[in-house]
Amino acid sequence: MPTNEELFRRHQAVLPSWVAVYHDEAIAIEHGKGRTVWDVEGNEYLDFFGGVVTTMIGHSVPEITTAVQQQAERIVHTSTLYVSEPMVELAEMVTELSGIPDAKVFFTTSGTEANDAALLLATSYRRSNQVLALRNSYHGRSFTAIAITGNRSWSPTSVSGLNVNYVHGGYPLRSPFRHLDDDAFIQASVDDLEQVIDMMTSGEVACFIAEPIQGVGGFTTPPDGLLGAMQKTLADNGILYISDEVQTGWGRTGEHFWGYQAHGVTPDLLTFAKGVGNGVTLGGVVGRAEILDSLQAKSISTFGGNPLSCAAGIATLRYLIDNDLQSNALVMGRRLRARLEAVVDRTDWVAEVRGKGLMQGLEIVHPGSLAPSPERATAFHEGCKLRGLLLGKGGLYGNALRISPPLTVTSAEIDRACDIIDDVVGGMG
Repeated sequence: MPTNEELFRRHQAVLPSWVAVYHDEAIAIEHGKGRTVWDVEGNEYLDFFGGVVTTMIGHSVPEITTAVQQQAERIVHTSTLYVSEPMVELAEMVTELSGIPDAKVFFTTSGTEANDAALLLATSYRRSNQVLALRNSYHGRSFTAIAITGNRSWSPTSVSGLNVNYVHGGYPLRSPFRHLDDDAFIQASVDDLEQVIDMMTSGEVACFIAEPIQGVGGFTTPPDGLLGAMQKTLADNGILYISDEVQTGWGRTGEHFWGYQAHGVTPDLLTFAKGVGNGVTLGGVVGRAEILDSLQAKSISTFGGNPLSCAAGIATLRYLIDNDLQSNALVMGRRLRARLEAVVDRTDWVAEVRGKGLMQGLEIVHPGSLAPSPERATAFHEGCKLRGLLLGKGGLYGNALRISPPLTVTSAEIDRACDIIDDVVGGMG
């Protein structure tokens, strides 16, 4: 069995330098069970990031692995040129769960591709290449998705066929409106949206795309109701609203099944991926049939709606619903949040804890200020890993910790993770 170091050297030799890898000493995860993973050297870790908010149910769940194995024994691949029972069954589940009336769904292989598809649909339907997005947003790594990403760290090119403008509202801590209460913050953000439409576009805007909680942006969380208030302005201008639920979907926020539901609004299009396949590649865009049917050219997907992926999706959603994991996300999320708030209260270099349910973020700053401290965040991240806890790291300045365990996480595991975080914070002073 190769060591972590040996595998990392081989990785560096054959993969691009821009493929990011966590930790000063990279680890190669070899297997997992529940919320625990082991690297190739046998080191054990409590997994509170789930492969970037993706292993939603946990590792090696029999109900899901069995469904995938059984489907693999029948047929692995057909493409959308043939009718597929797993794809049809999953589509029926997703359209029903979406909350969008008269819905249809197109399956993809990732969240990036789902957002690409949503933009293709919206710009074709509206016959416009103008798009609105939130500042500090992230919607994927493709050429099109990068164009609507309002985060310099993840924007390697400014070249795009889209005309994109960014509006305020998704990152309250660093907003010029941060001194306002929630109602005034929402109104100021809506006023900004109206000015952007009036001053920076032709008025014929295709769509507005937003994450209800910004994932890569550091789990930044706007006030409830913001997107609903914005949607009134969007509707007055005929602009479609796309909710990017790649990270907020399937009950992770605890309070709702979808992030958009905290805002009193129903999107025209909704994108999803990550957790729906519990690690098996699966994503999609769901929306009103009128929009999904609007493309005038023919299209297929070779791998979207793959029978193996759809079998994983069906098994994941059944497990999620049968075990009421949304409720567990709410209860365990409150337990996690209470412990994290205690950390913030006694630590002058943690600006805030934010998020909902099992999607919590900590923003790390220089003591007594809002100046970002990516170095301290990295030390925090490394300290947790050395003590056997895997977290995510991100944010606009690389100074946010992202905490998102599988929805099956237990109270004992929450307490163990928070004990480690307490120990790390205590050691950093």
